[in-house]
Amino acid sequence: MSSALTLALPTPVSLPLSTDSLEHYVRSVKQFPLLSAEEEHGLATRLQRDNDLEAARGLILPHLRLVVSIARSYAGYGLPQADLIQEGNIGLMKAVRRFDPERGVRLVSFAMHWIKAEIHEYILRNWRLVKVATTKAQRKLFFNLRSMKQGIGTLRPDEVQQIARELKVKPEDVIEMESRMGGHEIALETHGDDDADDSYSPIAYLQDQRAEPSELLAERQTEQLQMKGLSHALKSLDERSRRIVQARWLQEDSSATLHDLAAEFGVSAERIRQIEQKAMQKMKGLLAATV
Repeated sequence: MSSALTLALPTPVSLPLSTDSLEHYVRSVKQFPLLSAEEEHGLATRLQRDNDLEAARGLILPHLRLVVSIARSYAGYGLPQADLIQEGNIGLMKAVRRFDPERGVRLVSFAMHWIKAEIHEYILRNWRLVKVATTKAQRKLFFNLRSMKQGIGTLRPDEVQQIARELKVKPEDVIEMESRMGGHEIALETHGDDDADDSYSPIAYLQDQRAEPSELLAERQTEQLQMKGLSHALKSLDERSRRIVQARWLQEDSSATLHDLAAEFGVSAERIRQIEQKAMQKMKGLLAATV
């Protein structure tokens, strides 16, 4: 955790804290005496006026216990407590750097926002491989829904409405976040256990057999040749035959009927069918020669 301090401040700040044992660290930070309002104001003034890093150190050390206390309230997310504390320490250092002693607010109140913000960011980055909260409303839901939800069952409609009113979000957002938090990640591949069945792992049915680059390139080249051959075959037809083939087979919206084309050219539907058949045979011969 001392390394985080080294990175966040202009020059290394040596802290007599052990990172080998979390219990030892917690005991150590409790040994630093709390600051009086006068002491805190004096240190913050020195830091702001003279960029005094010893003053920064004097502000940080007594508030490390605050970070530990806040980090413990996020123990239910299944992430290492030491990591939560380290992220909280980074938030504390950011707060110390931005703290203005003339505003009449104690550092402990000012720093809580920064400490929680860093811990929140860490949890959202690491709680799941896929992010569960990206918008402001989703973040609010993520960190409140767990405590507001009664029991482990699915929320009832009246509970959804109540939570939505209290957090000032849409009921649909509450339902969606409950679904996201209730899901779990699945490994793409099995771990090679003797009892594992590879056919049930997602990699068995999610992989695209055609995704090999050389195959994709070959398919694209074939499509280009076919389109070029089709264009050449159409150009070989007379104007009437080309119109009939395009209307019958190459229109995206809807193909024309024999009777539609018969009315257009003033001939019988049977005659249109004969022209179409002859044109298609000619095109097939040209396409076979180009492939």
